[in-house]
Amino acid sequence: MNLKKVTVLSVDDDKNLQFVLHEFLEGEGYDVQEAYSGKDLGDQIANSSFDVILLDLMLPDAQGLGLITTIRTKTKTPIIIVSGKTDTTEKIVGLEMGADDYITKPFEMRELSARIRAVLRRAASNDEPKAAAGDTQTKDKLQFDGWVLDRTQYQAFSANGSSMNLTTGEFKLLEALALSCNRAISREQLYDMTRQEDYDSYDRAIDIQIARIRKKMGDDTKSPSLIKTIRGVGYMLCAEQKTV
Repeated sequence: MNLKKVTVLSVDDDKNLQFVLHEFLEGEGYDVQEAYSGKDLGDQIANSSFDVILLDLMLPDAQGLGLITTIRTKTKTPIIIVSGKTDTTEKIVGLEMGADDYITKPFEMRELSARIRAVLRRAASNDEPKAAAGDTQTKDKLQFDGWVLDRTQYQAFSANGSSMNLTTGEFKLLEALALSCNRAISREQLYDMTRQEDYDSYDRAIDIQIARIRKKMGDDTKSPSLIKTIRGVGYMLCAEQKTV
């Protein structure tokens, strides 16, 4: 049986790195295409489809996290940022803007390959048919303490119907907590539930997002009553939850 190869688009202006990546990934069984600039990237995603995109954020004619937005307006293909920047905030913002993973240069080729497999598994899981309608994991809306999470629109609404402005990352984190109301969840578990893998245990990233969510929900950040910190464990959403 002739199986279609997984196609990887590698976006980087470093020709030496592109050569090494091409050789390694082809050896792993992938079909690899390259783009060396923002223009190349635009042409490639306009004319071809890919299973995963490896994206450097520093291209000759286009730089920064805005590249993610450009890609997301055209395709839902999983994106792995491949960057020399190690700043945690950069990683958090990149993930919140729609990237699926972030790996820092220099990196081990085997680690990159593992991350590619992980995002492909996640993409395949997202494409699977939903479970039976009675499964609470597939309900469109979650309700707790007067709040409503619309899981199809990635929106949260307060008891008076006003919409809360959440980033995608913040919504996924609040959704994970709401699915486990009154149960303590570790930071690692939260990453498993929101990213499907452990992003180097970015404890600080979780803490920052929780603080933002509390502030937006009006939960006292010094003495929160809704999203509580469970010392030595993680966080817990203290409310009764139901699905609709």
